[in-house]
Amino acid sequence: MFAVIRTGGKQYRVTKDDMIVVEKLTGEPGAMVELADVLMIGGDGKEPMVGSPVIDKAAVFAEVIEQSRADKIIVFKKKRRQNYRRTRGHRQEQTVLRIVDVSPTGTRPKAGATGVAKTGAAPKPEAKAPATEEAKKPAAKAPAAKQKAAKKDAPEKKPQGTTKAKKKAPAKGKSKE
Repeated sequence: MFAVIRTGGKQYRVTKDDMIVVEKLTGEPGAMVELADVLMIGGDGKEPMVGSPVIDKAAVFAEVIEQSRADKIIVFKKKRRQNYRRTRGHRQEQTVLRIVDVSPTGTRPKAGATGVAKTGAAPKPEAKAPATEEAKKPAAKAPAAKQKAAKKDAPEKKPQGTTKAKKKAPAKGKSKE
């Protein structure tokens, strides 16, 4: 079964287990995302269902694999003979998705059947409690070592205006005779 979905102003034809790169969607890696703008569903030897503009209750479920950025593009503007040039760069943020299920009724897939957890957060290890009262107290700070302020021997600067100015050569072609 396939579906045509709309996200980020673009349309994508997807089937189960497809990997697609779309414009940025909110969600951590491993999270489940529901794409509700389903424009068409087809396959399984049946006539395709086409929405006007979308199919009610239909949804596509995907797992967020990665949040990344596209390659940098250079935007260069120029107006000839006007000394007008502008250069800017742009990197589009994008999300990599793996399609988990195409559902014409909008039912969410089971997490155990697909192997996808509902949240992308890994379990946090529990912090161990300190064994004694002394371990809870912060360590005493050592006194700061005094440092001598050492002056570096720098060459003395000459005051401005003491150097002799160079005489300019007389202009060619003009004489004072």
